[in-house]
Amino acid sequence: MPTIGRILLVEDDPRDVELTMTALEDYNLSNEVVVAVDGEEALDYLFCRGKFQRRTSENPAVLLLDLKLPKVDGLEVLQQIKSDEKLRMIPVVVLTSSREERDMIASYKLGVNAYVVKPVDFHEFVNAIKELGVFWAIINEAPPGSIKKK
Repeated sequence: MPTIGRILLVEDDPRDVELTMTALEDYNLSNEVVVAVDGEEALDYLFCRGKFQRRTSENPAVLLLDLKLPKVDGLEVLQQIKSDEKLRMIPVVVLTSSREERDMIASYKLGVNAYVVKPVDFHEFVNAIKELGVFWAIINEAPPGSIKKK
């Protein structure tokens, strides 16, 4: 069985968190998901600050990042990740309802690995999350040293 990496889900909408977890459960990936409900909490997790100061320092295998977040927006989170030597190799998938071209361009300029617009339809959303989870947490080869092998 392949190594499964931890997923950091940064999402403020509880319904989208629930849908994402449901989708990932089908592939037994939900137990490796850490949820941050705003950009500040995501940065605290990544930089091992606040309530996350005692967590293991290994990076997540992938970060699923909403753009429209309270406290610190997704583009700012992405900018901080990609400008940090220890975090820049984490694959980041923007998972957003925004179809705004400026958000997409800004995300790619900052170094996002993929930009996915959340489908409105429940089944399409679940299927999109399943495919993302399987690809980024199981199929994709993470950069050396980013996650510990089990």
